[in-house]
Amino acid sequence: MANINYKHLHYFWMVAKSGGIARASEKLHLTAQTISGQLTQFEDSLGYQLFNRVGRRLELNDAGRMVFGYADQIFTLGEELEEALRFRPGGFPLQLKVGVADAVPKAIAYLLLETALDLQEPLRIICREGKLESLLGELAIHRLDIIIADSPMPPNVDVRGYNHLLGECGISFFATPALARKYRQGFPHSLDDAPFLMPGEDAAVRPRLLRWFEKEKIRPRITGEFDDGALMLAFGDAGAGIFAVPTAVADQVRKQFSVTEIGQTELVKEQFFAISAERKLTHPAVLAIQSGARASLIDGKK
Repeated sequence: MANINYKHLHYFWMVAKSGGIARASEKLHLTAQTISGQLTQFEDSLGYQLFNRVGRRLELNDAGRMVFGYADQIFTLGEELEEALRFRPGGFPLQLKVGVADAVPKAIAYLLLETALDLQEPLRIICREGKLESLLGELAIHRLDIIIADSPMPPNVDVRGYNHLLGECGISFFATPALARKYRQGFPHSLDDAPFLMPGEDAAVRPRLLRWFEKEKIRPRITGEFDDGALMLAFGDAGAGIFAVPTAVADQVRKQFSVTEIGQTELVKEQFFAISAERKLTHPAVLAIQSGARASLIDGKK
């Protein structure tokens, strides 16, 4: 196979992204015939057809999808570089690219990240949210500096990464004032048969919470399960059930929502980790997050 012609690779990427040669030619300001010819040359140099011709449409085949995956990484990074250069003419801002696992409550993510904003050096935070496994793939190709997660890396993931415990805290239970009045007395056993909003299966706190319920012989009535913590808070604020949040953000929940605390426990811990590709944390913003977490998470105090 010949060396890859990156101009041809770019044409291919634009055709695949745009959905056809005509649209790509408009964006590239080239004739359709020129792009079609360059695309043919590119396929010939690789020794693979990358598209299936379906009528007038082009659809990526298996080889095309593989090539597009690499091309997308290459040119998306190039676009990010151009954006970074335009962001601050005459200088470069410190960038922090953070992946936030979707099981991490949004309030906790902000609590951890806000300490980095206090750096004297201008900082630009780029946040990506998603499943932990997907974010680990981004970390592996250095598209993320760290991942904030509620659990360490799974042992079966083939990605080099290191876990850094940021801190832990207990959990607090909240509900609307009407539900709180009904279920506060006798906490935690008052939660038996109470309507409860359960974190989704990806949340690391879920099995700890269930074990605690079992140990205390509490059987709440599960009225909803939520992968998205923000959605769970919205349902709780509407009176759909009692819900638990990390005690570290209990004050913030009180201020933002029309809910009242029923009780709290330190027997169920929420833990939060920074996962990095390097054994030692060196990024100034990440070090600030690690330092700030000691005050904001440990013992649930801020």
